[in-house]
Amino acid sequence: MSVSISPQTFDFLNKLTKNNNREWFNENKNLYTESQGNVVDFLDELIKEMSGFDEELGKIDAKKSLFRIYRDTRFSKDKAPYKTNFGASLGMGKGSQKGGYYLHLEPGKSFLAGGIYMPESSVLKEVRKEISLYGEDFLKILHNKEFKKHFPELDQDDKLKKVPQGFEKEDPMAEYLKLKNYIVVYSLKDEDVLNKSAVKNLAKIFKVMKPFNDFLNAPFL
Repeated sequence: MSVSISPQTFDFLNKLTKNNNREWFNENKNLYTESQGNVVDFLDELIKEMSGFDEELGKIDAKKSLFRIYRDTRFSKDKAPYKTNFGASLGMGKGSQKGGYYLHLEPGKSFLAGGIYMPESSVLKEVRKEISLYGEDFLKILHNKEFKKHFPELDQDDKLKKVPQGFEKEDPMAEYLKLKNYIVVYSLKDEDVLNKSAVKNLAKIFKVMKPFNDFLNAPFL
């Protein structure tokens, strides 16, 4: 039987949102442990399903892929000690050096993402070179019917105003070269996450991202 995200897991996250303090968390540690276990079991199944189309994922440990729930509040005005979501990096994270996948579970705010997020400048430069050289191939991926249906556009956050140094202003791919992250995002409804077939359904959406990640990873193979 396929593992699914339990409604109790979302119930725990809702309660944590209302009681984001150490006292409540420590008193309800069992709810956290149960929810975390449920998410790890789900990720385990999801990784197995996804390794059918991306064998690199077979090396990922479900528990290690899950981000800590404890927030680093040192440089933040928001001193709430806990995240109110479960996030998992399946080969993708902040400063990651290759294209990968990400799953974010949060009541009313769940999503899937893929690509390269906040790469180092040397990595970013190589990705931009690849886009400039093989623009047609890149556009073919972005304009693929199935891809476009799920991911109408790339994330535009922190986009540069001008074409970066080392590239021609007239480059036909100029608008894509201005991006600082190469990310696609797909929003999920709660019923998508809690669905009994979520493992298979989410894996199908992640599979649509695969050519995009392959393109981003090509310079580093």
